Parts: sequence; structure tokens; C-alpha cells
Amino acid sequence: MIQSVKLSKLVLSDVNVRKRRADKAESFAISIAANGILQNLIVTPLKKPRGHYSVVAGESRYRGLMLLAERGEINADEYDVPVKLMTGAESELSEVSLVENFQRDNMNPADECRGFQLILSQGGDIDGLARRFGVTRRFVEGRLRLANLAEPIFDALVDEKISLEMAKAYGTTASHERQLKVWNAYGHSSYNTPDTIRRTIANDDMRSSDPVALLVGADAYEAAGGVIERELFSDGDDRWTNPEIVQRLAGEKMEAEAKRIGDERGLAWIRPVASSSTYNAAHGLYRVYLPTEPMTEEQGARAVEIEALLAPLQEQLESGTLTDEAHIEIEGQYDTLAAELDALEHRPVMMPPEVASRVGAFLTLSHTGEMVLDDTFYSETPITVTMVEPDAVDDDAGEHEGASADDRAEGDAEDSERRAPVATFRIEEGAGHTIGRGNTTSIVEPDRAAPGGKPMSQVLMDQLAIQRRDVLGAALQANPGLALDYMIFVMIEGRNYRPDGNGTTIRAPLPQDAVPATGVPGSRARDYLAEVYDGLDASWSEADNKVARFEAFRVLSDDTKAKWLAWIVATSFDAKEGYGAPKQIPLQNRLATTLEVDVASWWRPTSENFFDRVPKGALLSLLDEVGGPSLTSRNASSKKPEISASCQKLFAGDAIVEAEVKEKALAWVPAAMRFNDVASGEAPEDDGQDELAGLIGDGTGAGEDDDLAALIGEDAGEPAGDGTADVDGESSGTGDVMPPEHQNDDTVNDVVAAE
Repeated sequence: MIQSVKLSKLVLSDVNVRKRRADKAESFAISIAANGILQNLIVTPLKKPRGHYSVVAGESRYRGLMLLAERGEINADEYDVPVKLMTGAESELSEVSLVENFQRDNMNPADECRGFQLILSQGGDIDGLARRFGVTRRFVEGRLRLANLAEPIFDALVDEKISLEMAKAYGTTASHERQLKVWNAYGHSSYNTPDTIRRTIANDDMRSSDPVALLVGADAYEAAGGVIERELFSDGDDRWTNPEIVQRLAGEKMEAEAKRIGDERGLAWIRPVASSSTYNAAHGLYRVYLPTEPMTEEQGARAVEIEALLAPLQEQLESGTLTDEAHIEIEGQYDTLAAELDALEHRPVMMPPEVASRVGAFLTLSHTGEMVLDDTFYSETPITVTMVEPDAVDDDAGEHEGASADDRAEGDAEDSERRAPVATFRIEEGAGHTIGRGNTTSIVEPDRAAPGGKPMSQVLMDQLAIQRRDVLGAALQANPGLALDYMIFVMIEGRNYRPDGNGTTIRAPLPQDAVPATGVPGSRARDYLAEVYDGLDASWSEADNKVARFEAFRVLSDDTKAKWLAWIVATSFDAKEGYGAPKQIPLQNRLATTLEVDVASWWRPTSENFFDRVPKGALLSLLDEVGGPSLTSRNASSKKPEISASCQKLFAGDAIVEAEVKEKALAWVPAAMRFNDVASGEAPEDDGQDELAGLIGDGTGAGEDDDLAALIGEDAGEPAGDGTADVDGESSGTGDVMPPEHQNDDTVNDVVAAE
């Protein structure tokens, strides 16, 4: 019988079996405030104090009520709580708590979606709905997106043929056309993951964090007809589904800014580049080096003064004797002086008008979407600009002799102004270096030239190269993020192109297996790795040189870089320690233990990859191990190809057998496929695989154990089969992790453009 009890008369019971729970007090408080208590609590009376009750089931609802009481939204002494009174021993009350929690049936996500959709169709609003159910607006929007999934996908969610996470992956786009395109191509494969579906859908989109998108802005993009797919199921960026609109708007914006700057500065041209790198755009052009403004006497004196002031400040900062306040003050003084000195030493370049009309620059795009004029100038023909400071010459000496004092003073002033040194520029046509390939050559390469233009010796060049290398390493040590970007990039670069020119010993080549990849039967694991590769964001690889590819790779999200790293590592494992070494690799076994790898879920024995490759006696022993003598006797008189076909069906779970036999068959893998992590202190289980391995021998299928053959009464020389049987219409491809051309470092794959 349901009755009412004041909230202040309730306390929590120790017999509630649900000890680990998510804290849902806030969401329950919101729901109760909007709708009241929809389900009663189960309580039992307390002996002391009289009239009080302990809550056996309904703790989350109780905590939500108490939260409302603490906030003053309800009065605990006056608020009536519907309860069902139970009495009995503590064990009986614990059983009631268990039943209440155990029998609670969580709502199917599809029902939630349709429920929210129905409420809104009857005049509700999203914010009100979120408040009533104690969830966020984004949660409601996500459920509404799922309610509008294409019909076959939503039906699969209703029938629990796909998980909620898989449905969310399809729901990353509201377009039924795109959903169905991916569903028809991948939806019926059990190898796919939500990440695979999500990447496939997003392949043709642009992320909202893309510099081009940041430049244009969401308002301008949507005003031009662009569509934004809001990310409702993760913390990732929103996706812009009309990248051609973004590119057009960005181009118009950058071209207008380029024209404005060109007119303002009188340059021959300003070319917009929607990237932070100008390397590709500068191909075939010549870099123009302009002289910087010389220091005045006052600036030079100030630079010397600042250097003298910085030295003692640096000593104080490094002494370690300063208080925190003093250290902050002196550090501020040091930074101010250092910034002033840097400004004095890095003076602007001098641009003569006659040079400006012949050179241009690039308008680039920063990672944050800001337009930045690159400070490097280029010309279409090689020119050299040098500054000439002529000596002051008095060509009119004696001109004012005999003149009055006033006339001489006026004349001297005119002569002084005329004779003052004025900087002039010499512009020379000459050989130079174009940017990119096809460089023209000069007599001495700038990098090899010593002061004065003479070439340095090769030994000195090598020594300087080593010292320069050490400087780079020392600087990179303080930037682990950039080091990680570089490591991942050069591993991929060395795999897809050649490691030459990467400037590092870091490598992740494909393993050199004893058997060519084309000769290994396909498997779910290999197919999955190939699908992962196809789903990786390879847009950065479209550039045709290493530097541009690296800069494009750096702007990828951390999540995308991590997926590339996982793939490059996942496809670098050696199959074994050496061609003739059967011993497993301990570190790989440790990885498998950490990952809790279930080999049987990734690999099943088939006629092609196993049963045709071992003797008939081994197959009969395996059948006996899995199903006992009765299963063996059914197949003992059959030919080996027939037994192989039967084994394939049995170990794929397609044969009609007892549940226990099916379970054993689906869990079985040969000993060679297991990861034996003995380093963890856990000895591998001895389940008879050693004896079976002895029967199987080297896996060639050339012969059988003589003793076993004698017992079975079969010919030990029976053919093992050619391994080409197609059982139940099932066939396997090679499933290479990378396309065949990736196997050879001298070729370039289809995903990444050739350098």
C-alpha cells in the first residue's frame, strides 16, 4: 500500500544493494521540481526515533529531494513523499532492494528519441524538455537527431542491431542521403566501428576549426547558403558540409585584402595563399633581400647601454637568492630591456620605390584564421639590392671666399645640406636561386661561403653541420609537442615516400616478414587495419614537398595525429624475432595482456588459413578436444577436404551442434596464435595445445604422426588439400594493411601525392 511520509522523517538505509552509482542527484532534483515524484520509494520503519523510516530503494530520488530541500525549494518538514512500507529481516529487505534494481528496465534509446520527438510535436520546447528530464539541451538535440535518422538505420537501432554509439556516428550528419550512402556501403559489416562510420561521413566536410573556416566565419558561411552539421555526440568541431562555399568566400576576402595592401604599399603584386606556408606558391620566383635601416648613433649607443644593463640583471636572476617578489620585479625589468634591444636590432627593411614596383609578397593565413602579410619579398627575375652611402664631398671649396659673413653662413648651410651623406641603392640584375626545384647556380653556394665569398672546407662544413644539429636538438628538447609532431610525421613520411631527406634516424618501416603479404590469407584484423587507413585524414599529404606536408600535418587536431600514430605503430609489429626463431616477442605479449586481446574475436580458423594446412589426424584430434568422441566418430570416415569444410563451419559457429561444443569451437585458436605473457608472472594455461602442436608439426600438411595414423587406420600420406576450397560461399582476400604499392619504398601510394 502506498502512503505519504514527510521528507524530514526519511534517512538512507544500509541495506540498499546499489553501492556504486553515478551521482544523479542534480538530474533527479530537476526532474522532481518539474514533474514531482513519479515513482514511490520503498522504506522500512526504524525503531529509533519512532515515526522515522529508512529508504531501502529509491536512494537517487531521495538525494534529489534532499538537494531541493537544501536549496530551499521545498520544505522537508512539509513535503510529502510517496512510499511503500516494507517490513522484515535485513536479508529480506536487501532482497527487495536487489529485485527493485535488478528488474528496472532501462529505456531503449530509440524509445527515448521518439518520446522526445512526440512531446515536442505537441507544443513543447527543447529547453523546457531538458529542464523537465534533468538533462542538457545538447542531450535533447542529440536524441532528436537520432529520431530523424534514415529509416533503415533507426529500425536497426530499434531492433538493437546497432549500438547507440553506432547510431550516433550516423547521426553526425542530418542528411539522409549521406547516412544511407555510408549505411549501404558499410552498415552490414560487423568489422566497422563508430569511428570508422564517423570518419567516412566527415571525409568531404570542413572542420569549423579550419583556418579557412575561421577566416570566413559561421555567419557569412550560412548567409551564403552553407550548412553546418552541429556536433551533438562528442566534443569535436562542428562540420561545414559545403567547403566550396567556404573556399569561395575566403578567396574573395583574401583577394580584396591583397589588393588593398598592394595599392597602399605600391608593390607589384600581392598574392593570397590560404596557408601559413608560402613554399609551394613561391616556386619559380626569386627571393629579394632588402637592406635594413642602419642604426643611428643614438640607437647604437642605446643598444650598447642596454647590453650593459642586462648582464647584472641576468646574474641576479640566476643567483637564486632573490625573494619571489624581487625575482618578478627584476624579471620584468629584464624582459622590457630585452624587448627594446630586439626592436633596435631588428629594424625594418628599406624599400626603394624603383624596387617596390618590381617585387611582391604573399598574403598568408595563420592557424587562427588571421590574414598576415609575409615579410619575404620575391621577384620574377633575379635582382640584388644593395645600399650605397657616398662620402660627403666639397666640390665648391673656395666658392664663398670674399663674401660677407652673412652670405658665407648662408652658403655654408646650403653646402652642408647638399653634402650630407644620403643613402642610395644599387639594383643589379644577376644570377640567383629560384625557390624550389631547378635552382640556377652561382659560383659559391651561400651556405658554403666564408666571409669574403671564399668556399669553406668540407671538414669545416661537416663540423658546423654537427654543431647546428646539436643546437636544433637542444632547442627541440623544450618543445615536446613539436617533437611528437615531427616523430609521427617522419614515420609516416618514411613509410609512404622514402626516409631520405627527413633528417632523422626515426623509422617505422613495414616489417620484413618471411612470407609476402600477398601469400597470407585474409583476416578480420587485417581488413580492419586497411579500413582504418582508408578512414584517416590524409588531406595534409596532398602537398608535393616535405616542408609543406609537415606544416599541413602540424595543424591537424591532436585526435587526428593520435590516430595516425596508432596506425603507424599498429602496422610496424614484427611477426616474430627472426626468420628462424619460433619464440614469441615478450613485449608484444605484454601489450596483448594490457589490451586484453581476445584473438578468437579477430581471427577464426578456416580451410584456407588452417584446416587444409594440417594433417587429417590433427583435425580429428581437434574435433575430439572440442566435441568429444561422438563428434570425432561422425567425421572419422570422411575424406580430409570434407573434414576441413566441416571444421570451417563448426569453428565459425555455423554448424548445428550442442551449445557447449559451439562455445568451445568459437573460443579455440591454435597455440601459435595465442599471446603468452609469461613476463607478467602468469604461466600460460596447459590445455592440451602442446600435444596438438606435436600432431600438427610444422604446418605444412606433408605427413602425419605415424603412431596416430596407425591408431586411426588412415594413410599417413593423404593429401592435405590445396587450400583453395570455397566453403559455404565464403572466400577471403589478402586484406593487406596498405595497398600493394606501399610494400615497396620505391613506389608511391595512391593516397599521398608523389614528391
